Amino acid sequence: MATVDTASGEAHAPLTGTRTVTFPRAPAPAVPEQPQPATTLIGSVQRAMRLLECVAEHECGAPAKQLARETGLALPTAYHLLRTLVHEGYLRRDKGLFFLGEAAERLSSTGAAQKRRSTVVDALAHWRDSIGVPVYYAVYRDGEIEVMCVSDTPGNPAVEEWADFRETGHAHAIGQCLLSQLDVEARRDHLSRYPVQSITPYTVRDNLTLLRRLERMRRMQPVTERQEYALGTVCAAIPITVGTTAATMALSLPVHQEDRLLLAAQRLQSEVGRKLGSLALSISI
Repeated sequence: MATVDTASGEAHAPLTGTRTVTFPRAPAPAVPEQPQPATTLIGSVQRAMRLLECVAEHECGAPAKQLARETGLALPTAYHLLRTLVHEGYLRRDKGLFFLGEAAERLSSTGAAQKRRSTVVDALAHWRDSIGVPVYYAVYRDGEIEVMCVSDTPGNPAVEEWADFRETGHAHAIGQCLLSQLDVEARRDHLSRYPVQSITPYTVRDNLTLLRRLERMRRMQPVTERQEYALGTVCAAIPITVGTTAATMALSLPVHQEDRLLLAAQRLQSEVGRKLGSLALSISI
């Protein structure tokens, strides 16, 4: 490969053997030693590492679209890298969500944490099947609404995140349930960053109306909403408090099954209550 003299900008062919000089030459003027160029970084490796780190931050897995958005990668690029990482065992895919794989766990001490995360995933899958609804788990952490895990089936699909869940907490049962567990100052801080906006004809209209609604919510009662986030969908969320962590388990149904909503929410609350002791450590991670 040709090299470039950084002082003159001229290219020189590499030496391929020993060359004999017949006539003596005047010594060449000393040339100050130039710093070596930095080693070329492999962009695809950097992007793969960013995806691994992003997956590790999501305790209950995350879909490809969310990972692409959070890492700033184009969706086709993210899909390609995710498939490669799954093939190599650094990630695993389950029901559309990506988790750290066994190969990644061998590189760190996250095995125990992954086991605790699996406890939550398994619990949601059990409730999904026994109640016959999509089940969601979310927390309020560092001033943000984070949907940590979703468990659904093709016959009972979850609500598509067509508007960012973090920015529209006022519109869905998950966000309203989490905000109801905060104090007044924390609620106002959240709404100062994510003010109320009407995303369907049923969405609450302004911050003041939402704050009044939150104040009226009874502690530990299911929070319900009807088509406020997505037309054709009704949702319910039950509050869970583990230490200082505000959390919620939620479910959704198509609007024509609205008569099932409250009964399903009460059943989910009963199921969570029976298993909360064993889940407490896992859901607080």
